[in-house]
Amino acid sequence: MNLSVCCHLPSAARRILMSLSLALLSGCWALAAAVPPAPVKLIFDTDMGNDVDDAMALAMIHALQRRGAVELLAVTVTKDHPKAAAFVDVLNTFYGYPEVPIGVVRDGPSREAGKFNLLADATQADGSLRYPHDLKSGETAPEAVGLLRKILAAQPDQSVTLVQVGFFTNFARLLDSKPDVHSALAGRDLIAKKVKLCAIMAGVFQTVRGNTRHLEYNVRIDVPAAKAMVQRWPTPVVWSGYEIGTAAPFPHEVIERDFDYVAHHPLKEAYYLYNPPPHDRPTYDPTALLFAVYPERGYFDLSPPGTVTIEDNGATWFRPARDGRGPHRFLVMSPEQAERVREVIVQLCVAPPVVRPSAPPSR
Repeated sequence: MNLSVCCHLPSAARRILMSLSLALLSGCWALAAAVPPAPVKLIFDTDMGNDVDDAMALAMIHALQRRGAVELLAVTVTKDHPKAAAFVDVLNTFYGYPEVPIGVVRDGPSREAGKFNLLADATQADGSLRYPHDLKSGETAPEAVGLLRKILAAQPDQSVTLVQVGFFTNFARLLDSKPDVHSALAGRDLIAKKVKLCAIMAGVFQTVRGNTRHLEYNVRIDVPAAKAMVQRWPTPVVWSGYEIGTAAPFPHEVIERDFDYVAHHPLKEAYYLYNPPPHDRPTYDPTALLFAVYPERGYFDLSPPGTVTIEDNGATWFRPARDGRGPHRFLVMSPEQAERVREVIVQLCVAPPVVRPSAPPSR
């Protein structure tokens, strides 16, 4: 009914019609508000085994998957040891997502086993695996760059968020990749077409315990790859510097007390093997992940846009852009924000698996 007809209705009828219209609009608004946002399409790139915070971040991802906030497309590994990928599969399987694709670096850095990756081979008294999983070695996993190209090519444009919490090796090689069966685009063009954000745990952008020249591990292990990334990466990049994770350490009491809902928990065991409590581990990698999934929640502030440069020794420098259009920004976190960040990381890490490994089957 148009407005001219409505005006000629009796006043009582007009009131009824107006009430019905308002009710309809209210219902539409409520329905729109009730529709959750689409999950973040995520690729997680990790040097699993060099620090336990990688395992924390992956546990968080699976908790976020359960909530519908994340769709984990793949995990790629930059640590070149076969048990790094196997331990990733341990966590994926433990948390109820054994089908997540895993890709591995070939001829990459950091080839030692790490302090906890050998948990992938741990057995029970009867000889069975303590943590059941299918991928026993990274030697049988696909190469990371090929997997990245396959995953990206299948996604909508500007839809994928990359989280890099290890070395720059895989993503730098992706930049240089050639057209293949998955996409006719070269690596840089494929990234520009499919990726909307890259969140990185790397570098130092504020003073750390009085040191303005701290050489952060993820950068200095593969400096050429890091330089390639900062010089040629075609999408926005947000850096979670060393100082951010240091300011929001994970409480050791949580590790000691809150993972005993199962006889064996891979995150708790990994934490003890890496550095046993009482030890509050910095949340380097979880902070990068948290921003990538919830950039608008106010957990962090952002620096002005600018450009990161990397020196030959791995030192990182940030220069703000005069025109406000630089490709790089880094996280800034107040003490109040640090408390919120630590709390949300803890709550996501202690969330139980989709199906607890020790739970009996439902009847």
